[in-house]
Amino acid sequence: MSSAPPDADDLRERVRSFLSDHDPSGMERLAFLRARFDAGLAWVHYPPGLGGLGAPRALQPVVDAEFAAAGAPRNDPERNGIGLGMAAPTILAYGTEEQKKRFLRPLWTGEEIWCQLFSEPGAGSDLAALGTRAVRDDDHWVVNGQKVWTSMAHEARWAILVTRTDPDVPKHRGMTYFVCDMTAPGVEVRPLRQITGEAEFNEVFLTDVRIPDEHRLGEVGEGWRVATTTLMNERVAIGGNAVPREGGMIGVVAGLWRDRPELRTPGLHDTLLRLWVEAEAARLTGERLRQQLAAGAPGPEGSAAKLAFARLNQEISGLELELLGEDGLRYDDWTMRRPTEVDFTRRSPGYRYLRAKGNSIEGGTSEILRNIIAERVLGLPGEIRVDKDVAWKDLPK
Repeated sequence: MSSAPPDADDLRERVRSFLSDHDPSGMERLAFLRARFDAGLAWVHYPPGLGGLGAPRALQPVVDAEFAAAGAPRNDPERNGIGLGMAAPTILAYGTEEQKKRFLRPLWTGEEIWCQLFSEPGAGSDLAALGTRAVRDDDHWVVNGQKVWTSMAHEARWAILVTRTDPDVPKHRGMTYFVCDMTAPGVEVRPLRQITGEAEFNEVFLTDVRIPDEHRLGEVGEGWRVATTTLMNERVAIGGNAVPREGGMIGVVAGLWRDRPELRTPGLHDTLLRLWVEAEAARLTGERLRQQLAAGAPGPEGSAAKLAFARLNQEISGLELELLGEDGLRYDDWTMRRPTEVDFTRRSPGYRYLRAKGNSIEGGTSEILRNIIAERVLGLPGEIRVDKDVAWKDLPK
């Protein structure tokens, strides 16, 4: 048998053969998803034994389309975006074989939800300034600190966590990266109510939380390098998702324009056309980015995709309210609740407008992303930094 990676036809045949032995209408959902993972048909570009077949990343839609046509259950990626888009590629890049086997399967099936313990009250845009401490205690680490803006921490079983393990070296060199058990003693999750009325974000307090050294990702002191991998994948996950033409927010507003001709004005027509073209350009750019990813790791280009995503979401949701006039000012539900997913397209215009405000903050602020694009994509001179060689403990707090 050839050792070459499968092509599109090979993958279609594999899926059809799998479905002939695993009828989705006659199997329990979780059993079906586990079997799909074990067959290498979860994320096909991952290695064999870890949910994949070593196939090109660009062929994933081929597999997904075959399963969708058969009515197969999904793994509900909306519930576990951080796990699928950020934790999994980081574990694949830096995890031990034992870590990969332990975490990737229940992550993909959705049995275990993940969150991201990165930002802190004093370390948001400047993540390397974080102060959550991890101190070695034999084969464990004892962690104390506070994290903030933690999406879905109230649902999460595991977290990717960056800590300060050496305060005596410059801030980028004294960090270490862990997988944290969110059910461990000392982990406290508190809701942060947002402008939408909901609390998908949280504060997380870590008090003498014990993490085994076997849950460390990467070497001690290499946390910044590992975290950079996560952040690059995060920006691609947020801004570079595959969508069809008129997918996402622009499809919602274009549909409103077609269905409600009495709302149209020449000025709003010009705005809609401009945003439609920009959304399509962003979609095609995202497709090009995904093709580049198939050949290697994500780079700083993902920052541009995420920056465009945030701006377009905010402008398009604003246009929707303009079209609706006073109807757009009505809000459906201010009930304080802790959602299990974030869904723009199936919510009200008011929710979309308010929730889109967070897009320019989460996953890296738009200001920081512009700096990354300027320095790492355009090659412009970097900002002057006076803290580059200063030990973290000596920095102003």
